[in-house]
Amino acid sequence: MLEQYSKPPLSHEEQLQLLKDRGLLVEDDSKAMHLLHHISYYRLSGYWHPLLQQPKYLHRFKPNASFNNAFKLYCFDRELRQLVLGEIEKIEVAVRAKMINTLSLAFGPTWYADKQRFTNHRYGHDRTLQKLLDDFRNSQEEFIVAFRKKYSDNYPPCWMIMEIASFGQISTLYSGLKGGRSKRAIAHHFGLDDTSFASWLHCIVYLRNLCAHHSRFWNREFGISPQMPNTPSKLWLTSESIFSIKGSHGKLNSRAYYMLSILLYLLQTVNPTSSFRKKFFLLVNKYPNIDLAAMGFPSTLENEALWEG
Repeated sequence: MLEQYSKPPLSHEEQLQLLKDRGLLVEDDSKAMHLLHHISYYRLSGYWHPLLQQPKYLHRFKPNASFNNAFKLYCFDRELRQLVLGEIEKIEVAVRAKMINTLSLAFGPTWYADKQRFTNHRYGHDRTLQKLLDDFRNSQEEFIVAFRKKYSDNYPPCWMIMEIASFGQISTLYSGLKGGRSKRAIAHHFGLDDTSFASWLHCIVYLRNLCAHHSRFWNREFGISPQMPNTPSKLWLTSESIFSIKGSHGKLNSRAYYMLSILLYLLQTVNPTSSFRKKFFLLVNKYPNIDLAAMGFPSTLENEALWEG
């Protein structure tokens, strides 16, 4: 039976005292108060949760657990999200470009409006198309305004509409496309089958939104489990690593290691000289208290060619 939430709000001074009473070492009260004011107790709580003793519902900190250590986890996570967002941008732009080129040449510039090309045209595609058209009518982008002033067409060419579409809409359009040569060609360009590519696009949209809303990335068990690709044509994780993922965690491939591996895989096409791997390990070295195992990284990482270099 559900109970009613009854915890009272606490002042920042009371929050700090509560942490001390639970055994957290606070090195600098003034700094801690500043962070509670400007980040908030609840957001920071995700980073001192790993510092709690078992059972964690007792809210007692481990010996030597400190406010500064928790804040370092927060800083690492913030920098990791910024790094991930930068790489997702490159992937998103590349996906848009490939879809525009492949599908416009195959089906014409307004393929996205042809309901018969979509498996979900009665429901999902209708909503997506309506949202695209609403965005088109309301957009103040110069190229959209110029098109509306000059042309009477109900649907602008895809190379315009796709530039103002959200990545979520791009993912939904690809996922809803009927199977065929063009859909496979887009996925094959990125080294995947079309089912896996649709799953990975959904995953990247999820990651993008998570990072954009400043949610915790570091030791999260993500709410989605992107598909394992059946026949990847580029460098991918070894079966030993995948078995480790399956055997060590609750949900299949729902940890940061797998999500970051997806980005590395796609960057082989999008940016073959990417320094993402190097930047990630530089970030890890900057914060030596980071436990890669908490991110789902296997003990066999040194055998993973995808993560070498």
